[in-house]
Amino acid sequence: MKKIALVSIFIFTSAIGGCREKENQPQVILKLGHALDIAHPVHKAMVFMTEKVAEKSRGRMKVEIYPSEQLGTEKESIEALQLGYMAMTKTSSAPLEGFISKMKIFGIPYLFRDSEHFWKVLKGPIGKEILLAGEKQGLRGLCFYDAGARSFYSKKEINIPSNLKGFKVRVQNSIMSIKMVEAMGGSATPIPFGELYTSLDQGVVDAAENNPPSFFTSRHYEVCKYYSLDEHCMLPDILVISTRVWNRLTPEFQRILQEAVDESVEYQRQIWAEAELSDLKSVEEAGVKIIHPDKQPFRDCVKKVWDEFADTEIGALIKEIQEVQ
Repeated sequence: MKKIALVSIFIFTSAIGGCREKENQPQVILKLGHALDIAHPVHKAMVFMTEKVAEKSRGRMKVEIYPSEQLGTEKESIEALQLGYMAMTKTSSAPLEGFISKMKIFGIPYLFRDSEHFWKVLKGPIGKEILLAGEKQGLRGLCFYDAGARSFYSKKEINIPSNLKGFKVRVQNSIMSIKMVEAMGGSATPIPFGELYTSLDQGVVDAAENNPPSFFTSRHYEVCKYYSLDEHCMLPDILVISTRVWNRLTPEFQRILQEAVDESVEYQRQIWAEAELSDLKSVEEAGVKIIHPDKQPFRDCVKKVWDEFADTEIGALIKEIQEVQ
């Protein structure tokens, strides 16, 4: 873990016995680390959230954001939350699979029928249950952010699953992502997001998969000139707080933080939709060929991933989600 992530990076000055609150200084400072570029709509939503926290708390509470893996990779940041070294992080659901079993559900390919189905599940009882599933592991989910649908991009066209044969495909550190790519015939290669541009450029991997805003803001389109919109997964981004930190907040500060987070979700969904359209247009103008493949062959070849979890906790969740109308 990077040294900076080992520093005590949240403080509660009002809870220190004998110390007086300094004038115009916040009582609580929460540091939030994540891996995204500052141009990314999810980062912008978190900035919106910090502004709401400051406004609602009248300056008594402050959230500081450290983007672009300044405080560590997604996995390192999650571990820092468990240890209480860091207050909050934004991570994809995929790296959380190794910490919270129920997070594997989002890695089931073609689980959601469409965006409406996706959000009805996430905003309902199932979504709330998943957010709180990691409390015993020291990880409390605060919200889901829209991360759209993930699709493959590469140096060669991908029109059907068999085009992935022989391809080394970068995936997140996720057993579900690995199973999916291997079911399609590719060779799954977990690589941290911050190392992916160089890995693509140098041929360490032949392809990767992500949503349009991440493809654009990462500048991976400079290396990969084919983007195949197979939309195999809808993995949400998740804002997570250390359970230790959450429990040390007063009920008032817990309420303020959650309200600010909830408001940022609605804001993020608006700017995400705009970013998807704009970023797809931008990469196309930069010379990327946008491919709209028939999704059915992709669905067919990953059906065995569904079958593998038939009699498990994940299988039960699949059934619950499919039953949501």
